Amino acid sequence: MNSASSVASIAGIGATEFSKESGRSELQLAAEATRTALDDAGLDPSDVDGLVTFTMDTNSEVALARELGIPELSFFSRIGYGGGAACATVQQAVMAVATGMAEVVVCYRAFNERSGHRFGQVATAAASAGTSSGLDNSWSYPMGLGTPGAQVAMFAQRYMHEYGATSEDFGRVAVADRKHAATNPNAWFYQRPITLAEHQESRWITEPLHLLDCCQESDGGVALVVTSTERARDLPHPPAVIAAAAQGSGPDQFTMTSYYRDSLSGLPEMGVVGRQLWEQSGLAPQDMHMGVLYDHFTPFVLVQLEELGFCGRGEAKEFIADGAIELGGRFPLNTHGGQLGEAYIHGMNGIAEGVRQLRGTSVNQVADADKLVVTAGTGVPTSGLVLTAS
Repeated sequence: MNSASSVASIAGIGATEFSKESGRSELQLAAEATRTALDDAGLDPSDVDGLVTFTMDTNSEVALARELGIPELSFFSRIGYGGGAACATVQQAVMAVATGMAEVVVCYRAFNERSGHRFGQVATAAASAGTSSGLDNSWSYPMGLGTPGAQVAMFAQRYMHEYGATSEDFGRVAVADRKHAATNPNAWFYQRPITLAEHQESRWITEPLHLLDCCQESDGGVALVVTSTERARDLPHPPAVIAAAAQGSGPDQFTMTSYYRDSLSGLPEMGVVGRQLWEQSGLAPQDMHMGVLYDHFTPFVLVQLEELGFCGRGEAKEFIADGAIELGGRFPLNTHGGQLGEAYIHGMNGIAEGVRQLRGTSVNQVADADKLVVTAGTGVPTSGLVLTAS
């Protein structure tokens, strides 16, 4: 095993309720989630000396520190590219702990994404900003590709053309997620499973994406406490050991619109992440007992399976057939319900589910789950983790 791996663990997890209108500020959501995570870890705010979040988060590290009474910070960091940052926040925390820059680092993400700023709507300013991102967006926004759904739909059409995948193949991801959410009391879609027929009958968002191919919009917050594995072993819960943590960006990388590559049917940035995860951890896809794959749009779940090496190019549609990704299948995915079923908290709630699986406390527990992979947002520069029980 790589000498840099397994030095740090996730020792605490916390979240607010997931809703469509939280009724409170994003800073309050961040503070509540962080306080809950610290309580879960058996630690106090005074133990925290590092904070990491997303560049998109509205809650500054110093503001959160003031709210919680964290006296001093020796490390603070922010990761870009929206949901692609989720696992990278943990990677940053690992590096801080491993290098002695901090001892206890909290990774957090909180927003009112349904009742406040909604990421799925057209943002005209994104194509006119005097930045490199504004320049990139100016190639696609005037053509009507002004939402993530429209941008992913272009990719999905090409993937279907090359590999013969169908809308029903995408729908099987949504059905599995909602099946898991239906038995998760914390999920927005608790007790509300769907059938494949209902997926197919849901309205178009941008063809070939139906409404039920697209993640929900949520208000809420999630926080994770990272510390050394040695220290974590003395805390209340068994540590979720971070066996590998990686970021990745691919050739001709854009944000959601990487249409200028030689191949338009893969996500090479996730391939970059996968290669690092397996090298760092000394593990392989066949060693994973389950996965938590970022599911903002169903087609990208299939492609992630291919990029990570669980199956060959174009073979994910067969890989997920016959309930394979449902609880009890050969490779369960998103046992919390995912972002399609539990909540869309930019992937941070998926990391928390990975921790629960390793603790044996998930409401949809996978038997003997002690090794799993978690990924962050796709279509953008991204990140991933391998978590193990020891």
